[in-house]
Amino acid sequence: MLTVLLQAAAGASVGKMGAAIGAGLAAIGAGMGIGKIGASAMEAIARQPEASGDIRSNMIVSAALIEGVAFFAVIVCILIVFV
Repeated sequence: MLTVLLQAAAGASVGKMGAAIGAGLAAIGAGMGIGKIGASAMEAIARQPEASGDIRSNMIVSAALIEGVAFFAVIVCILIVFV
């Protein structure tokens, strides 16, 4: 990721630099989203321990969906850089 950003800053177009920054923002946003899901799930399990199985499975599905969208965004940004 850093090499892509450095290559974009070294003489490539502004679009490629924007794509590298976009990929970084997608990764940061996904990390924040998954962190918030984890924190909320832990709080919910602390309030209702008997529902921990349902809460855990919903947390995993939600985290997987967020990770999939973030992966898609990073791939789109990388394709913009190299095309």
